[in-house]
Amino acid sequence: MAQKVKLSTIAETLGLSTATVSLALRDSPLVATVTRDKIKEQARALGYIYNRRAASLRTSRSGIIGVVVHDIMNPFYGEILKAIEAELDRDKQTFILSNHYDSVEKQRDFIETLLQLGGDGVIMSPAIGTPPEDIQLAEDNGMPAILIARSIEGLDVPIFRGDDAYGISLATNHLIGLGHRCIAMVGGTDQTSTGRDRYQGYVNALRKANIDVDPDLRIPGPRSKQGGFEAAVHLLSLPQKPTAVVCWNDLVAIGMMNGIARAGLVPGVDISVTGYDDLEEASIATPALTTVWNGQADVGRSAARALLDKLSGSHEPDGIHLIKPEMRIRQSTGPLRVTA
Repeated sequence: MAQKVKLSTIAETLGLSTATVSLALRDSPLVATVTRDKIKEQARALGYIYNRRAASLRTSRSGIIGVVVHDIMNPFYGEILKAIEAELDRDKQTFILSNHYDSVEKQRDFIETLLQLGGDGVIMSPAIGTPPEDIQLAEDNGMPAILIARSIEGLDVPIFRGDDAYGISLATNHLIGLGHRCIAMVGGTDQTSTGRDRYQGYVNALRKANIDVDPDLRIPGPRSKQGGFEAAVHLLSLPQKPTAVVCWNDLVAIGMMNGIARAGLVPGVDISVTGYDDLEEASIATPALTTVWNGQADVGRSAARALLDKLSGSHEPDGIHLIKPEMRIRQSTGPLRVTA
């Protein structure tokens, strides 16, 4: 079996000290740029592989961050993760990703594995039903946690997410301003802080406009295009069909518009539809989707930065840090149609 290339080997071939080589491979500013580049080039030529385990013994840091979310197939989380990765890359950190699919047990196994690997910290959008004790376990074992997208009561950790109640109220008020009064809400669940806050924002906007809240016009649950499509079939079967629909996210809204179109109606003309998140697909949907920008990139960047700062000794204030949503008005909403 071939022997591993050591730092001393690189140092000898270049006539430098082992300490200088070590600093250069860790991008230390104490080594001149030209020298760093020369050392790195020689390390690649010799096939040197950085020994992270040995380094972690010296520094008490593994350089590994855990990230756990509901489902990476949801573009909402994809956009957050892209921002997290960019921020961690700047600090030469590696992250390990896990989907929990709202399984507390799966999430718990990931956190325990991360602790066994000596992970430096974890960024997580907690699964439905996560007890505070699960996250406190990480904190108590020296692995700080940062929450994104969802909140959990009884935890003293930084939480970064959009202001969901305010964001949904923007969408609902936009529809009210267009003359709509029979407005449905599709998607979400009261089991998450996000679901509770968005529904409350919808309810508050209706009540402020003196519009009765009709429980038949709320369809909790859907989070996908398929769910939105099926919800459209249900809403269109009601004796009093809604003239507008506030959707939990853009995926539900796009499925809703497909269901409306399949029924021979025109989204944005016959029935107005709003989404949430302002995913890339929203602006190129047919019709272009009116939605709420939710600051996914800001959430991911802020969460990663807060964790890195915490690991370096500074401390981001605990509690909820809200990103203020913004309305994106496009073609999927229009004035109430008055029929003869």
